[in-house]
Amino acid sequence: MPTQPPLRVVQWATGAVGRYALRSVLSRAEFELAGVLVYDPDKVGMDAGELVGMPPAGVCCTDDVERIMALDADCVLHMPLPASYFGRDQTSDVETICALLASGKNVITTTGFVYPRSYGPGVVERLEQACKKGGSSLHGTGINPGFMSDFLPLALTGLSSRVDHIYVRESSDFRGHPSRQIVVDLVGFTRSAKDYTAAIRPYRAFQRSLFAESVQLVADALDVRLDEVEESDEFELATEEFEISAGLVREGTVCASRWVFSGLVRGRPFMTVECVYKADSTRVRRWPDPGFAIHIEGVPQMTVTVDEVSHGLAAAAARAVNNVPALCAAPPGIRTMLDLPVATGRHTVTRH
Repeated sequence: MPTQPPLRVVQWATGAVGRYALRSVLSRAEFELAGVLVYDPDKVGMDAGELVGMPPAGVCCTDDVERIMALDADCVLHMPLPASYFGRDQTSDVETICALLASGKNVITTTGFVYPRSYGPGVVERLEQACKKGGSSLHGTGINPGFMSDFLPLALTGLSSRVDHIYVRESSDFRGHPSRQIVVDLVGFTRSAKDYTAAIRPYRAFQRSLFAESVQLVADALDVRLDEVEESDEFELATEEFEISAGLVREGTVCASRWVFSGLVRGRPFMTVECVYKADSTRVRRWPDPGFAIHIEGVPQMTVTVDEVSHGLAAAAARAVNNVPALCAAPPGIRTMLDLPVATGRHTVTRH
């Protein structure tokens, strides 16, 4: 049988998640790296392989968006910081994604869009029109949302005869997270309580829209009509000074936060997603230890726990990269996890 030509992939952004994705693209024979977009001026002109500690790939990084748009490529792994980091609403992300789709490239993004329908018919229409123009498809994914708060709960309900309430909890340790942009600027750790309260507003809006997608997707898949998605959040202050990869956490500054998103039906929660973020879980005793938990109340009752995901950034990147072949083979349009076959990982045999 003739072998299929490799899929040409563009890596859009090379931050904490993007670097993992880029390594995966470079190491897999079914992919060919078509281009790399970077935001850091120091990365411009660097060979993509050397950027991530691999042999030269023969593809240089660029910050020229139009050059990337003009490339002949099958798929773009779109992994920039969310628009809220720059103080903008999601419109700018929609515009970029629509431009990529209209240029004929499939797009997998980690900036949301797990279930674009939750943003209303206006956003869906814009995305669908771009897909139609370019003959392309869009898929939003990640580890949470994109897997833990939507894919796994839905899979578990396949064992249910009745579902009363779905509860998902993420507890993440940011001690080793390398990005100061994420840990400090976006999540808000190391800030004073006053600065945190003022700076967190754009991130709060992003978080609410992000997890509302998961809650709405699960509810719609189970034919449950939600009245609203409610959000609440709180934070914890450090009682001592300690160091993390992204910087110094001083005593009295924010070192943890807890977010709760509830999809309500007649005032009662049908699905609840709790997200706990800790600058260092060994220094923050309040709230659960790192890991994931899913509890389904109904018939039967079910609880599933994931005690540890050792490299959450790598997992988020793998979830995106593993979906590239399926998305490229899918018909044009918005494709949620319900529309694509289950993406599995790669098995590598190490010889000693």
